[in-house]
Amino acid sequence: MPPSADAADRVGMLVPSGMLGAGFDPATVERGLTLNPHVIAVDGGSTDSGPYYLGTGTAKTTAAAVARDLRILLDAAARAGIPLVVGSCGTGGTDSGVDWVAGIAEDILAETGLGLKIARIYSEQNSTFLKEQLDAGRIQPLAPLGPLEAATLEDCTHIVGMMGHEPIADAIRAGAQVVLAGRATDTAVAAAVPLMLGMPPGPTWHAAKIVECGGQCTTNPRAGGVFATIDRSGFVIEPLDPDSACTPISVAAHMLYETVNPYRMREPAGTLDVSSADYTALDDRRVRVEGSRFEPAEQHTIKLEGSRITGYETVSFTGIRDPYIAANIDRWAALLRTMLAERIAQTLGLNTDDYALDIRLYGHNAILQDIDPDTGPAREVGVMLLVNAPTQATATAIAKVANPLMLHLPLPEMHYLPSFAFATSPAETERGAAYEFVLNHVVEVDSPSSMFRTHHTREVTRV
Repeated sequence: MPPSADAADRVGMLVPSGMLGAGFDPATVERGLTLNPHVIAVDGGSTDSGPYYLGTGTAKTTAAAVARDLRILLDAAARAGIPLVVGSCGTGGTDSGVDWVAGIAEDILAETGLGLKIARIYSEQNSTFLKEQLDAGRIQPLAPLGPLEAATLEDCTHIVGMMGHEPIADAIRAGAQVVLAGRATDTAVAAAVPLMLGMPPGPTWHAAKIVECGGQCTTNPRAGGVFATIDRSGFVIEPLDPDSACTPISVAAHMLYETVNPYRMREPAGTLDVSSADYTALDDRRVRVEGSRFEPAEQHTIKLEGSRITGYETVSFTGIRDPYIAANIDRWAALLRTMLAERIAQTLGLNTDDYALDIRLYGHNAILQDIDPDTGPAREVGVMLLVNAPTQATATAIAKVANPLMLHLPLPEMHYLPSFAFATSPAETERGAAYEFVLNHVVEVDSPSSMFRTHHTREVTRV
């Protein structure tokens, strides 16, 4: 158990970075320990990097980077006698992601002899169970998706439920000193211990939201982590790096990050409302926040995330420096698409329903496309062709058909043959299976922990 908060005067949260494996200065953790934390909390994953990691059940971080961070944090938690909580292990929060991080942690504990008890909380969901919930009318869509079909559940390679703080708090109450959770809300990882120790939900959930990405709420996001102290009427937040600072603007601005509404944010158990929050600078480094409220939901829900294979991809990239084509790049791209469709039909016998093409013009409008406000000609343009087809061989064959067009295609009025520059040789790179997110739905549950499974391990001793 963490240090007692029976007096309920304050609970401290040490968040070393925005993600396990991202790295941080060990000195910032040491400084955080001097502030008397009750928990060390860090996120281990996200959907930020797309559906591949959930779809494959693999991590975007390296084992070496995760081990480096864990070694520091396990030692810090053991010395302080407080829990270490990691959420969304292995990026997507799959069962294999939890086991991957747990294996690294157990190796470190065996090597160092720290003897900490680990709880693994699994969040992966069975499609048979979810179809039963669907038939019972307990799964509802979130915008912009519509009603869920059973076939979508069957198509997913992995489905996870996004837990709130309850399973984490249950694991700590049961004696866990290290909690390695599957998919969890970013905020639940930090909020679990303060809520368990009696802190009010409004300040707790707001503080958890602000610290979720470590130093991103500071004036120097690269500097690492932050420390939040929650009390009965609000919370104080400060950076762990002495050369960084929190300001009212930097703290308040984090409510704009990954939220539909900058004043309201839904959690499984209810909604955080910061519309009346006040942000006050206590000095040149610390900010106090008061006025946050939490509205309990009438129905507890668990959000589902699922990823499925959409096909197989091959990518090709060429650079254009020809000033005339760069000035007429939209016409050139349209010509490329038209001629490519004709040649694919001629050589491979495929029509446009048999594959998908994405042509991105980097340096022109690849990010915003038609809504890009900059209409001036680009000096140089990078052309990315992304082919998606039912098989890898087909995707690569299509990219090979595009090869001569992406190397020399002139506009009709040009009287010379332009030359472009492929970024790689061979020009085609096979990306393998491509994935997409297909679930944006919630399951109505009677118990906050019913969809999650917790496995407790004994102390890991030196071998």
